Amino acid sequence: MPSWEDFRPFIVTGLALGGVYSLSGVGMVVLYRATGVLNLAYGAVGAMGAFIAWALINDHGWPEGISYLVCILFGGVVTLAYGMAFGPPLSGRDPLVKAVATLGLALILLGAMSWIWSDKARSMVLPTTKEGFHIGEVLVNWTQVIGLALGVGVTAVTAAFLRYTKLGTGMRALADDREITATLGVPVRRVEAAAWFGSGILSGIAGLLFSNLVGLDAATLTFLVISSVAAALIARLQSLWVTLAAGMFIGLVTALATPILSISQYRDMAPFIIATIALLFLSRHGTLATARGAR
Repeated sequence: MPSWEDFRPFIVTGLALGGVYSLSGVGMVVLYRATGVLNLAYGAVGAMGAFIAWALINDHGWPEGISYLVCILFGGVVTLAYGMAFGPPLSGRDPLVKAVATLGLALILLGAMSWIWSDKARSMVLPTTKEGFHIGEVLVNWTQVIGLALGVGVTAVTAAFLRYTKLGTGMRALADDREITATLGVPVRRVEAAAWFGSGILSGIAGLLFSNLVGLDAATLTFLVISSVAAALIARLQSLWVTLAAGMFIGLVTALATPILSISQYRDMAPFIIATIALLFLSRHGTLATARGAR
């Protein structure tokens, strides 16, 4: 069993990853609440944007700042285009059908990345990774700080946006009843477009941060969406703050399992296990509460 000193660097890593998992989870929850779509292509869109930024910097000599902005905007534009093209015909379909449709987009993007950039190992080193500070003997870089801060900050800002703005109120109304919301004069297509675009922007930011925190690999970045989905499911695709807490917990558990040799090879199973346990507990709690209410 590793000592406490061995775990301390992984706490920092876990908090950073947890922040980005939460950031992604919040984007997925907002999109689901507004459109009923669980976007399984979230990771692939962010990964594609990160690869484009890497190519612009290393192959075409673009400035880093502009390349990072292209990555973020790519996420927003691609997600918006998909939502506008396939959102209306899928609006009345079962949620499972909507999710499977986005899985198709994920596989298309994954195939495109493998074809264009092959499986050669690459690295994305953000300027914020080159500088940092020490907490005790643990070195913390600014990318890790940004990952954690964005997770908390985006959750707070999004919660306030949904509660206090007209557009946010429209998104919440869509989650309750799409048809009644439309009859009340809410511009449904415009609200949905904003949800698709905003969620895509967050996917681009997450892809950029993940490419630095875990490496620039198409398959790895594409399937990191599993951890974000787990966080969103634990929150039952409703609560942003529960999504934040779940994302942080998943990030910490996954990172802290790394130095424990006996279970480190199974750490990628952590999101599944945590989500399953949480959902079983919540389901049991909900059943008990319903039974008590019936009495």
